[in-house]
Amino acid sequence: MVKNSERIPLISPSPSSSTTEGTASKFQTIGNIIVSIVGTGVLGLPFAFRVAGWLAGSLGVILAGFATFYCMLLLVQCRDKSASENKLQGTITYGDLGYICMGKPGRYLTEFLIFISQCGGSVAYLVFIGQNLVSVFKGQTFSVASYIFLLVPIEIALSWIGSLSAFAPFSIFADICNVLAMGFVVKEDIERAIGGGFSFRDRKAIADNLGGLPFAGGMAVFCFEGFGMTLALEQSMKERNTFPKVLGMAFTWITLMYVLFGSFGYLAYGDETKDIITLNLPNNWTATAVQIGLCLGLVFTFPIMVHPVNEILEGKLKKIIWFQKLNNNDAENSITGLGKLGTYTSRAVLIIGLAVLASYVPGFAIFASLVGSTVCALISFVLPASFHLTLLGSSLSLWQKALDCCVLLCGLIFAAYGTYNTIVGI
Repeated sequence: MVKNSERIPLISPSPSSSTTEGTASKFQTIGNIIVSIVGTGVLGLPFAFRVAGWLAGSLGVILAGFATFYCMLLLVQCRDKSASENKLQGTITYGDLGYICMGKPGRYLTEFLIFISQCGGSVAYLVFIGQNLVSVFKGQTFSVASYIFLLVPIEIALSWIGSLSAFAPFSIFADICNVLAMGFVVKEDIERAIGGGFSFRDRKAIADNLGGLPFAGGMAVFCFEGFGMTLALEQSMKERNTFPKVLGMAFTWITLMYVLFGSFGYLAYGDETKDIITLNLPNNWTATAVQIGLCLGLVFTFPIMVHPVNEILEGKLKKIIWFQKLNNNDAENSITGLGKLGTYTSRAVLIIGLAVLASYVPGFAIFASLVGSTVCALISFVLPASFHLTLLGSSLSLWQKALDCCVLLCGLIFAAYGTYNTIVGI
């Protein structure tokens, strides 16, 4: 959906330092935001609502959505503040913000968390696809791991496409698959609920075991993955001053969709709700089409998920002396010759490594909640709030400082307790 011809970096340049003007319209940017955020997590929401209760789950999703939206705007403000003060020359990345605020440890911490969060989301994609293919082809002897490794050559080939703009048709296809698949799931849910004489009294608004709330919270945070693409999305816009409004519109629709989808799934299946809702669908051609469509959509959005990871790895690769020699001592500019071969090899190795990790994951829901509770919470809430307080603290009003401190403190507590609760669950 992004039409510019230049590759979009992990964290985009500020308007003052950028030499590449974005060309994406508001509609295209909304589409890219949806593709960057909506992924496998949405299909685990009904299970999270089962664990937390339909009311508690709904409130958790709304809170996670608002917090992520707020912190995305904080990140943009921090980048603009750093650019206006010329603290660093050229493109200011998320890692640069960490360096400006906390020195070298801040840069390493920021890039490490982005790396782990995006890898976690990518692994979840592979696990989801593998579990659904096992469900579709029940008569086959292939395991989840077998299907994951069968996808490796396809994902390697897609990862070699060098620009996000080249994924425009893939993004559109993924959107269509996701919308159709979710529509079929909701249809099946409604028919089951009506046919089974559904009553609200059969479903819990708030779970009796409050220990399930952090688990559901981790899943909700995981559903808003894609934080590392924030400034890249803003960079792609033709009218960047409208980004907050566009982002708000996208988040409103995404949050509403999450609440409705999670509620429909849990209300229809109750305590029988599985960790991936598509596994609850009846064994017929419609359900099979839904599962295959979702798998295809995720196959084509997987390269978008690993894009920030590739940016980090290739940025480090360009600083290595032997890589610069392969690239004729021109690693800081365009990559040519043997240097390009090194880049392609690093992307292939990354995907193989992610596939190996995915083959050992015991369950989709537990893994998604763990990722959401740990690195996603830190990268989406804690770091943006701390950066904002450091860079703009002197100019903030009392209530703005209080809100940032609240986000920072709650993010730390949630990350600590959510991680403990998920590990105990495992």
